Amino acid sequence: MAFTLHSIGIPEIYQKRTRSAICSRTRENDMPHSPPSGHSQQILEATRGTAIKLCKGEAISITNLHGNQVVDAWAINLTDANEYGALEHTRSINSNIFFDKGMTLVSTLRRPMLTLIEDTSPGRHDTLLCPCNGAIYAELGCNGYHRSCTDNFHEALAEQGLHCACTPASLNLFMNVPVADDGSVQRVPPRSQAGDSVTLRAEMDLIVVLSACPQDITPINGAGRQPSDIAWCVHPPCAQE
Repeated sequence: MAFTLHSIGIPEIYQKRTRSAICSRTRENDMPHSPPSGHSQQILEATRGTAIKLCKGEAISITNLHGNQVVDAWAINLTDANEYGALEHTRSINSNIFFDKGMTLVSTLRRPMLTLIEDTSPGRHDTLLCPCNGAIYAELGCNGYHRSCTDNFHEALAEQGLHCACTPASLNLFMNVPVADDGSVQRVPPRSQAGDSVTLRAEMDLIVVLSACPQDITPINGAGRQPSDIAWCVHPPCAQE
C-alpha cells in the first residue's frame, strides 16, 4: 500500500500555501445554519472533497448545514503518508463499531490521530461501510460517470501533489447505519439535524480529507436523496477547550 508525497516529503509549495489556498474546493457562502462562530468558515460543496492540513493540537469543526449530509473523513500523517487512519484498529482500540465523543481515530500503527472532542449530533458515527466508488454506482444502476467519495479522496490529494495507490476505509461522520442482532446493517437517513457539528482534535501533524458524500440513490444522505453543502473551520490549539 503506497502513498507518495513526491517521494521526498511535503512539496515546498504545499508548505507555503495558506489554508484558504489549500482548500481549493471550498468557498464562502450564505448558510442556513452557521458553524461555530469566531473562526474562519469554509464551505465544502455537495459531492466534492478537500484536503486540510492540521498541526498537532489544532481542531477542525464540521457542520452539517442541512442535517442530511454524510461526510467521509480520512487522516494521513503529514510527515509519513504510509501512516493513515485505520478503521479496523479504531474499532479494536475503542471496542466499538460506532465512533462517539471521546473516542480516537487511530492509525495503521495504532497511534492516535483524531479525537472527537465535541459532538452536537446524536452520534454513533459509522465505521463499517466503505467509501462509495464507481463500482457501487454501477451496481445501483447508474450509466456513465457518477461522482464518488473515492474520487473525492484522490482528487483532493492530487490537488496537493499527493498520491495514494489505494483508498483507505473512511470514518463516516453523521452516517446512520443501524446494526441488527443478526449482524445485518441498514442504510437509513442521518439522525443529525441542521446545524449539528462535530469537532475533531489532531493528535499529530496530519492532513484531513473530507468528502461531502455524493450518494443520491440510497437514503444515506436523507429521504430526499439530495447531497448538500457542509461547513468546516479550524481552531488553533487550546481554542476548543
